Amino acid sequence: MSDKMNVESFNLDHTKVKAPYVRLADVKTGQHGDTIHKYDLRICQPNKGHMDMPALHSLEHLMAEKSRNHSDLVLDVSPMGCQTGFYIAMLNHDDYDGMLELVEGTLNDVLEADEVPACNEEQCGWAASHSLEGAKDLARDLLAKRSEWHQVFAEGA
Repeated sequence: MSDKMNVESFNLDHTKVKAPYVRLADVKTGQHGDTIHKYDLRICQPNKGHMDMPALHSLEHLMAEKSRNHSDLVLDVSPMGCQTGFYIAMLNHDDYDGMLELVEGTLNDVLEADEVPACNEEQCGWAASHSLEGAKDLARDLLAKRSEWHQVFAEGA
């Protein structure tokens, strides 16, 4: 990777990271001083595993809805096209430890959920592609590795 790319994650050596992790991927400052902090919540090891689409889709719905119970600074929760994680965009939120707590609280909410929010044809573009149990399995596995979330790179990388 000799040429710098415009997209931050394209400049990240995916062979050196160690999922799961949460990292601050980018900060943009607006014209009036507001900042957008983009966090990379990596769940699966890049190029070694990925989330099943129905589970990913349900986890996206659950995290998008439940994360806002923990902070009104959540702008967006977006799945990565590679199906290995999510981007979480926050407004004026530069508290990394607070972000870890938000993710942990949200995942605990996922485990308590008895339905996937907006899982119907009126509110979702592919309502047939959901798995509440799959989302809970992902949340459970991620929470079991909570102590590792701060370590982005594999040892020796």
